[in-house]
Amino acid sequence: MKWQKITIKTITEAEDIIICYLEEIGLEGAQIEDKIPLTPLEKEQMFVDIPPQTEEDDGVAYLNFFIEDNDDLNMDEIVENVKTELEAIKQFTDIGEGTIYLSETEDLDWINNWKQYFHQFYIDDLLVIPSWEEVENPETTGKILHIDPGTAFGTGAHETTQLCIRQIKKYVNSETEILDVGCGSGILGIVALMYGAKHAKGTDLDPCALDASKENLENNGINPNDFEIIIGNIISEKSVQDWAGYEKYDIVVANILHNVLDPLTPVIVNQLKKGGIYITSGIIDEKEEFVLDVMKREGLEVLEVTRQGEWVSITARK
Repeated sequence: MKWQKITIKTITEAEDIIICYLEEIGLEGAQIEDKIPLTPLEKEQMFVDIPPQTEEDDGVAYLNFFIEDNDDLNMDEIVENVKTELEAIKQFTDIGEGTIYLSETEDLDWINNWKQYFHQFYIDDLLVIPSWEEVENPETTGKILHIDPGTAFGTGAHETTQLCIRQIKKYVNSETEILDVGCGSGILGIVALMYGAKHAKGTDLDPCALDASKENLENNGINPNDFEIIIGNIISEKSVQDWAGYEKYDIVVANILHNVLDPLTPVIVNQLKKGGIYITSGIIDEKEEFVLDVMKREGLEVLEVTRQGEWVSITARK
């Protein structure tokens, strides 16, 4: 499917007002390109595997609007309407150049362009490799995690995922029952099984987790019966808590932001066996003390705090 793309060169101060005005003529869902530095909160909320490479802010912004191509589409009329709206905005505020560019794109571009940034890499002795690359020396390579994150979930490259993987490897054994809360594409549960865990369960809010995890289980030759997944909120839905089971898990891992760990932890205490290990990450360094207080509040014994970049992992025991 082809899409017509309208790009407007403007200034950062005019982004919101232009987007608001163009919504009135049916152009919605703007893609913004600028160099405004991310705030610490925005960095935390992004929680992405491939952090953006930012440059010094030059005040310039590009607003991209996409329109599905069809036989009835009149781009000349749309462009004239955009020009009219921009002229109206210019009467009361500066919008910079206000230049309009037209181009064409396809769904395939959006789906696949990000793959150029994801290549195989090691987490200690574990090779993480995307489905579109080949293992260079399989005969000399140790454990290999074949991962196809798709567009909805992470690749395993994020610091928080690596922190969790290292802690899982440290505590897993052949009798381990593990629960991954917010399992996404199933990376952490799969790694646990690769390193000897007996059984894994996962929960996630996004229905895409089912297909993504299923594909990654197949890619790694893991029996789907060894890793069960449910879609739902374990914090608020008793049916999900019942499905997971109580005082059952040797390890619970939650690679989730600190504000979710707060209400999640008192629930997880009920899922853990006595002596069970609770591995958390997704914690920006300035929120370390907050999560430590959550652990102590719930009577958990903090065993270890590990760090990578500006991210923190806290491991505790029930």
